[in-house]
Amino acid sequence: MRIQSLQDLKDRFAPSDRLPVVFLGHGSPMNVIEDTEYGRAWSELGRNLPRPKAILVVSAHWMTRGTTLVDISAMPRTIHDFYGFPEALYDQAYPAEGAPELAREVVTLLASHRAEEDDTWGLDHGAWAVLKFLYPDADIPVFQVSIDMARGLSHQLEIGRSLSELRDRGVLILGSGNIVHNLRAMQRGRAPRDFATEFDTIFADRLADRDFGALSNTERLGSLLHLAHPTVDHYLPALTIAGASDAGDELTFMTESIDLGSVSMRSFVFHRA
Repeated sequence: MRIQSLQDLKDRFAPSDRLPVVFLGHGSPMNVIEDTEYGRAWSELGRNLPRPKAILVVSAHWMTRGTTLVDISAMPRTIHDFYGFPEALYDQAYPAEGAPELAREVVTLLASHRAEEDDTWGLDHGAWAVLKFLYPDADIPVFQVSIDMARGLSHQLEIGRSLSELRDRGVLILGSGNIVHNLRAMQRGRAPRDFATEFDTIFADRLADRDFGALSNTERLGSLLHLAHPTVDHYLPALTIAGASDAGDELTFMTESIDLGSVSMRSFVFHRA
């Protein structure tokens, strides 16, 4: 069933031992320090989600090649991986604990995907910029898993499938990126570009139909994929979350808009009815 809004979201999350999986279109880092519809929606989502024991984040901003790294830090550092923004953004911190024991289990879980331990990364802004709204007290252990840019789109679906069993262990799997992310075409105050609206709509329709093969088929997506994503780093976390869902889930969309002409802020949650 396709659901269009967050209205009465808490009622939609039926009591279940299987946690939802979440993808958030994070957009500009400025959303952290500005009052936006996106931040308000993320805060509402955080109030209504079941409280997890730990959070695993797949962010567009941790890219590796040839391996999938898992952060085993006991206290992940807050990474300010952006330039030219107001000082207030660089003052932000998200002092959550890590989950080293669980992270090492994830390395084993993803062994066939060339997973390795890492203790140097931490939390990039794709993670903490949304976690500050979801769980502002930073009181839930959190760790990141990188995206392997050397593999195809379908690889991230496989990563999601491998991670999905964590849903039954109280782990919230959170993807952070954007369904459309073309910074070259971005312009403040601009109406949504045609290619952005088209790709965003196709993605939403295929996701609702669980046609994940279409979403990971570069030939079928054709030139539209390149227009929407000159590089696919912001697209891959959405595929991870799709892969971590199952046929028993319902789908909720939120923040369905195109920002700055070419950045889709669409977010979605797969959850039990």
